[in-house]
Amino acid sequence: MRIVDLRSDTKTMPSAQMRMAIAEAELGDADEGEDPTVNKLEAMAAQRLGKEAAILVSSGTQGNMTAVLSQCARGKSVIVGKNTHINLGEAGGLASIAGVSLHALQNTSSGSLDADEVTSSINLTSKDWPETGMISLENTQNLEGGLALNQGQLKIIADIAHDHDLPFHIDGARLFNAAVHLGVSADELVLDADTVTFCLSKGLAAPVGSVLCGTEETIAEARRWVKYLGGSMRQAGIIAAAGIVALESMVERLADDHENAQRLATGLQSIIGFKVDPENVQTNILFAHLEGNDGSQLAAAINERGIRFYDLGELGWRFVTGYGITSDDIDHALDVVETTVREFREGRITVSVSNAPSRL
Repeated sequence: MRIVDLRSDTKTMPSAQMRMAIAEAELGDADEGEDPTVNKLEAMAAQRLGKEAAILVSSGTQGNMTAVLSQCARGKSVIVGKNTHINLGEAGGLASIAGVSLHALQNTSSGSLDADEVTSSINLTSKDWPETGMISLENTQNLEGGLALNQGQLKIIADIAHDHDLPFHIDGARLFNAAVHLGVSADELVLDADTVTFCLSKGLAAPVGSVLCGTEETIAEARRWVKYLGGSMRQAGIIAAAGIVALESMVERLADDHENAQRLATGLQSIIGFKVDPENVQTNILFAHLEGNDGSQLAAAINERGIRFYDLGELGWRFVTGYGITSDDIDHALDVVETTVREFREGRITVSVSNAPSRL
């Protein structure tokens, strides 16, 4: 069976160049600052994002956690979007480990936050509510369909944070997707951010790792917290080597992923019963909705036929393109979806809903 895995860009496999770089990486003790490949990646990442310093971490979740721990005291709250990864996808770690609460606001149609609502939600005086300690946005916006926030949109919220002497953090797991879509440099997008994370292991296709960037002072504090979290590594150059290749050779090709997402959206739109607007597909993520009450059964049937995606219930079916997915794969996926929908509606196939994968 031909498999086209559109569940997430975390399913990408490292390129041959990455594998070679891993094998040949110069190594040292990263915990002591002695791994030259890690040091090179961190310097490269900081320069690429226009920040003073950077630290390699195991994941975007650890990067976000460390950003909060380094800048937001226990007992305070972080203002975030309701549909952000920090709010929904990090297992409640900020509450249990960082000791902060999340003040989740409804995302706007652009994926950002309403400026007036953010301002009115900041608490610096009341003893009854958690004191606000940080404001954060996500770019791109995963559960908002991969929407990209431009520098102007980010600056509006950053200015509110800074006017109240609060740090502004960007969860930029797919930051380079946003930059490529908008046709700007990544450092321009995060100009007003105090800290920013980005993932090496999504569209950039490295096998593991994320980077947290910020001021030298913040990153020095972050190193202490990463140690506390058990994230200090030794010969981590084998991870960093692939990250270097990712930054050098995988950014511009993200446009291919965006084109494939558009191709998929246009194709799904032509299948009777599907609701998807290609004009709202900006990067490599799209959500499709199916008319009727049989969406879960159809999702399971399509997955059984090798086209893998997540059925997220009311949010819709989420498809994500990435390295290794070709335009031919998209055409094959569309053929399978169209055939399965037709046969299902003709009563020619049945399937158990329990087989449908579902995950944020």
